[in-house]
Amino acid sequence: MAESPLDVLLKGNSGRTTRGLLRFIILATIAAAAVSSRLFSVIRFESIIHEFDPWFNFRATKYLVQHGFESFWDWFDDRTWHPLGRVTGGTLYPGLMVTSGVIYHVLRFLTIPVDIRNICVLLAPGFSGLTALAMYFLTCEMATSPSAGLLAAAFMGIVPGYISRSVAGSYDNEAIAIFLLVFTFFLWIKAVKNGSIMWGALAALFYGYMVSAWGGYVFITNLIPLHVFVLLCMGRYSSRIYISYTTWYALGTLASMQIPFVGFLPIRNSDHMSALGVFGLIQLVAFADFVRGFIPGKHFQRLLTTMIIVVFGVAFIGLVVLTVSGVIAPWSGRFYSLWDTGYAKIHIPIIASVSEHQPTAWPAFFFDLNFLIWLFPAGVYMCFRDLKDEHVFVIIYSVLASYFAGVMVRLMLTLTPIVCVAAALALSTILDTYVFATNGPNPRAKANEDTSSEGLRSARKPDVGITSYLSKAVVTSSVVVYLLLFVAHCTWVTSNAYSSPSVVLASRMPDGSQHIIDDYREAYYWLRQNTAHNAKIMSWWDYGYQIGGMADRPTLVDNNTWNNTHIATVGKAMSSREEVSYPILRQHDVDYVLVVFGGLLGYSGDDINKFLWMVRIAEGIWPDEVKERDFFTARGEYRVDDGATPTMRNSLMYKMSYYNFNSLFQPGQAVDRVRGSRLPAEGPQLSTLEEAFTSENWIIRIYKVKDLDNLGRDHNTAVAFDKGNKRKRATKRKGPRVLRTE
Repeated sequence: MAESPLDVLLKGNSGRTTRGLLRFIILATIAAAAVSSRLFSVIRFESIIHEFDPWFNFRATKYLVQHGFESFWDWFDDRTWHPLGRVTGGTLYPGLMVTSGVIYHVLRFLTIPVDIRNICVLLAPGFSGLTALAMYFLTCEMATSPSAGLLAAAFMGIVPGYISRSVAGSYDNEAIAIFLLVFTFFLWIKAVKNGSIMWGALAALFYGYMVSAWGGYVFITNLIPLHVFVLLCMGRYSSRIYISYTTWYALGTLASMQIPFVGFLPIRNSDHMSALGVFGLIQLVAFADFVRGFIPGKHFQRLLTTMIIVVFGVAFIGLVVLTVSGVIAPWSGRFYSLWDTGYAKIHIPIIASVSEHQPTAWPAFFFDLNFLIWLFPAGVYMCFRDLKDEHVFVIIYSVLASYFAGVMVRLMLTLTPIVCVAAALALSTILDTYVFATNGPNPRAKANEDTSSEGLRSARKPDVGITSYLSKAVVTSSVVVYLLLFVAHCTWVTSNAYSSPSVVLASRMPDGSQHIIDDYREAYYWLRQNTAHNAKIMSWWDYGYQIGGMADRPTLVDNNTWNNTHIATVGKAMSSREEVSYPILRQHDVDYVLVVFGGLLGYSGDDINKFLWMVRIAEGIWPDEVKERDFFTARGEYRVDDGATPTMRNSLMYKMSYYNFNSLFQPGQAVDRVRGSRLPAEGPQLSTLEEAFTSENWIIRIYKVKDLDNLGRDHNTAVAFDKGNKRKRATKRKGPRVLRTE
């Protein structure tokens, strides 16, 4: 039977070149699709930094570009955490800023003038294309067919679970960290398969880069040792594993210790002890393997058992002693919150108050992964069928990432890469089985074969494949439909859910046109133009980075959350009466207080909805002064209407949110659209603060802290006097009544 032109094109020596060219074109297309799908926010809005943390990263990058690397390392920021300040250079992961700075200087060297803001905005989409390529290389190490790698690259390029942290403007550490995560795992698998010092050193190099970029490097720090430990328990020790792990651990640990924020943590922190323990274990296994040939079997068994018991006993006792003595830091609160989802809410509410640290809802898996979620277990099962060292890695990664993604929303990001790998393995196997199936052997030729001498052992294994054209058509058509639906879902999610900057809100008018709600930037610009350069701004920590980045004003707390007591102080000021809050504001030199209020527009992310977290954090430090139960009614309801508790209605947060709100409505008709509550007919009054600015849609409200009264009066008396409600004197009035002013 003559070969078709397609077979001639794709087979033989010339076919190898053609296949390579096709793979290159497909990968380039995938990378282009990955980049372009993340540009919705730039097209619909403008080139702007999103969210909260990216604003600090952008500000730090500008400082690095303007002042140089040495000044960046020594940077002490006195405009944050007033009056404490922050040693910024030694308390951040600099990889993201350095990457942007290098790109900026390279482009300038090439005489390509690009604003640093545009580099920061487009960095995440650019690295998403590299992540797709890294995913191709990683998956190709798991399968013999390149189709699995191409599918994995395509999945990774557009899957919402990764797009959520890599759209244009999302200038966060994950923008480059996920690429480094995937590429480090690829280099590790290469090192294990080849037993090469070069691949192990490259894995360590990119691991060091990963450490400089993201605190999630601890995931790699524990996953690779766990992979080696499982291989040792399976009896798969070899020189390949020894060379790759010792090279990676030695060089990777040294590289990670060069980051000031990490320092000696790799040898003094409990999060890293598993890597050190496996490093010691593999030395013992290597020593035992070496002496095996020199000692008789019985003596070797006795020696090995004794050595294992002694070494593990000494190591365990040493670990306990060093931990108790403080040489090795204990497990962090974030670690405990991974194993006990209620731990943070009880012991460290500042961690639980972050929405990214909440447990993941089941619909989120289908929203972020779509049909990959049911291909995922099939791909893991196929790894069990051909259980090589690299497949063991996939299984371990899948189990750990699935659990962690279930207990913390943010860790969906670490699950997405392995889901793409496993789903690609499953789908490529299905397609290869149905599309590239070969016809079975000729029955006559098989009957003529002499198999009598070999008996049953001569029976051939059945050829893998489906020869029915109907089955092929049904399966391939179904797969194509699912892939098209997957692309449509990913595009819709990217466009509607993950491409809206939090600082710029949008809504639809009745005629379908887009209406921009720009209250955040309006308020920050007002602060920048109408307040003193050193005016201290107090707000909840969520908005600290944005105030510093856009308004360029000092703040009391921000998203770094390194000082829980300072944050609790802000929470106490917000949740207390004015008489208690005012001394706190004066003590910290606060000039303005900023709150976010969504009652008019229906913006649910306002401070009233976050208020209970402020109360809980403050209660953790001052349990006798701030009590969460005082903000709930006798029926356990959190209310803002006439049924609200006196503690709630007298709190500074409540007063600042609803001050003058009644003036927008008819008497007695004021309604909070977020809580769906009709507010009291008489609104709250302020005596220690005065309204300075309210944005167009009342989302941002800024109040100026009053100075002490010049006459020594308390603020309530001064306000009453200004309103004409001064107290009448007890002395008898004199003079004609007509001349007196009542």
